[in-house]
Amino acid sequence: MARIALTIAGSDSGGGAGIQADLKAFSALGTFGTSVITAVTAQNTQAVTAVHPIPLDVVRAQIDAVLSDMDVNAIKIGMLATPEIIQTVAEAIKDFAGPVVLDTVMIAKSGDALLADEAVATLREVLVSRAAVITPNLPEAARLLDQTSAVDDAAMVAQGQALCALGAQAVLMKGGHASGEICRDFLVSPEGVAAEFTAPRKNTRNTHGTGCTLSSSVAAGLAKGLNLEEAVREAHAYLQGAIAAADDLNIGKGHGPLHHFHRVWPA
Repeated sequence: MARIALTIAGSDSGGGAGIQADLKAFSALGTFGTSVITAVTAQNTQAVTAVHPIPLDVVRAQIDAVLSDMDVNAIKIGMLATPEIIQTVAEAIKDFAGPVVLDTVMIAKSGDALLADEAVATLREVLVSRAAVITPNLPEAARLLDQTSAVDDAAMVAQGQALCALGAQAVLMKGGHASGEICRDFLVSPEGVAAEFTAPRKNTRNTHGTGCTLSSSVAAGLAKGLNLEEAVREAHAYLQGAIAAADDLNIGKGHGPLHHFHRVWPA
């Protein structure tokens, strides 16, 4: 029987991030992907030029349609755009018993905002405690905590534990925005570092959708019954391969997408 993952996120018309990246990652990792679109963006590798939040009743209807009919094994939550959409999603999934991966999407790779300023507090108060794991990059973690971005490993771990104190069961602190030849991600629990994941930092601008892809890959692993550390390890390895193959795609004039199907077909 197929394992089912659900993504609740925004649509990226350029195909590199958001719903599109999530569904690609779900499929590449052997799960059946379902989706709820929270916002439509006009987006490419260079910029986000328009954002249209989906009406709340339509967001709720999409969630109800999927959860009422399909045995969803894990949910990934990405771009939510507004406080009202955050509240709607939280209410709609309150009876879901499976794991939830929360990707705290705030800024696109182009630098354009994807979450209203007034929505940050709602995200922190309503959904962080609902998550089996949250997956912030360093600026997102800092913004959730009203702190400055972590500048070293110790600060990353400390901020991860501070986010656990807000109610998250675990936090995957991503080191993509840090410096150094080695990129370090820390899976942090309230007790401290549960696991560390390292990879050589790749010299490429084609990293559009890395955060979406990592979080949806973790959700795919959880949907398949892996424990959290196993799911993150599988997702980390898959992401590194997708980044390594990204330059071969040669798509767009800005931050190009990853190669989600690098294991299936060469670019």
